[in-house]
Amino acid sequence: MITWSYSFLLAGEGGYVRYEQRAYARVKFLELMAELYENEFEDFFHRLMCSRYPDFLDVRTAGSLGDMSADGLTLHSRKLYACYAPQTVKPSKIRKKFDGDLTGALAKRSGQFDTFVFVHNDRRGVHPEVTTMLSEAAASKPDLHFEQMGSRRLWHECMQLDQVTAEDVLRCEIPIKEMTFGIGMDDLEPLLKQLQELRTSSDPLMPLPDVRIEKLDFNRLEGEAREDLLRGMRQAHLVDAFYAGNMRELEHDEVAQGFRVYYEQVRRHWDDPEDVLWQLQMYVLGNAQPRPKVLRAALVVLAHFFGRCDIFEAPPTGWQPGIGISA
Repeated sequence: MITWSYSFLLAGEGGYVRYEQRAYARVKFLELMAELYENEFEDFFHRLMCSRYPDFLDVRTAGSLGDMSADGLTLHSRKLYACYAPQTVKPSKIRKKFDGDLTGALAKRSGQFDTFVFVHNDRRGVHPEVTTMLSEAAASKPDLHFEQMGSRRLWHECMQLDQVTAEDVLRCEIPIKEMTFGIGMDDLEPLLKQLQELRTSSDPLMPLPDVRIEKLDFNRLEGEAREDLLRGMRQAHLVDAFYAGNMRELEHDEVAQGFRVYYEQVRRHWDDPEDVLWQLQMYVLGNAQPRPKVLRAALVVLAHFFGRCDIFEAPPTGWQPGIGISA
């Protein structure tokens, strides 16, 4: 198995940031998500999006005009953002807010956006009422795209900030010191728990799922790192089962996006594929020494997203080990 130790990695385009700093920033972000409501949440959202996107317009209220049913607009991607961050979530009020913002945006900002994004502060994920409203709106207005933006997607944006900007957005100093974190992504904790409960011993003769084994060769994954992923592939179907169902599919996509963002950052500054895999393990588990069965569960998760091509590179068509792309 891969040896665990302290390390550092890049955050955004700034300088190097220790793993512990990123994990500390995650803790502070979650604290904010638990504390910010209404206007304070909207202020945080504006700080974050203005830091990430030069074309983001943080719409403010203006007298009798109000905000014309938009809490933010992006000029190039043509997205309109509507924030909803109440202290107490009630399904009837969610629908009233969603319908009111969408109707107002269509009336007051027709032609200014192609995608309507419902932004919320629910740390537990996407409320069932939100998924229903998004589905209904997409069916009734096929010319528009609809998205939601909750804590996972907000954190994915934070992940791409450099340290100085992240400190400004999170309103805290990110200290440089060694710390131990026993879990990397708390969103993955229920999945890891279930994998530990359901996972059975791998049958060495069990056929591998439909995964391009040459991807392992293309990414130079050899030795124990390769064996770890191959063992994980034999159990990767358990991850699909965990995310099965309409309510879980959105969560699955958001978790996959988090892996893609993190992988793209890691691979810029780690040349050895084994080191990249090690960094991804810390993304799942933190930097504390995990118990063996927890590590095995994490490798199943990584094998799943490896098979989906969310992490590591897919070989181009015609590529063969030692030959390259065939003519």
